[in-house]
Amino acid sequence: VQLVQSGGGLVQPGGSLRLSCAASGFPFSTHKMSWVRQAQGKGLEWVSDINSDDSTDYRDFVKGRFTISRDNTQNMVYLQMNSLKPEDTAVYYCAYGEARVLGGQGTQVTVSS
Repeated sequence: VQLVQSGGGLVQPGGSLRLSCAASGFPFSTHKMSWVRQAQGKGLEWVSDINSDDSTDYRDFVKGRFTISRDNTQNMVYLQMNSLKPEDTAVYYCAYGEARVLGGQGTQVTVSS
């Protein structure tokens, strides 16, 4: 299994970023995909899920600001992040399956003026 995240960077508060995750090595279309983040010095924090039927779920602190989506033809999952706040600063990982298994190096998102 391989998960490769990209799209992070430095953005000012109120700005937007779109994260991407390229998945391979498992039957992508039948698996739940998730985004999980880890701020410096803190534990892993689940952010959002998208199920195989395209239903979605979000933590309260990102509802209305973040949107998860997937493209089963490309084995990709995305996280559109709008109205970013400094507290969104973290390394973001994608994960697969009900157990939210992480893979890859993650992508750093820094929200700062």
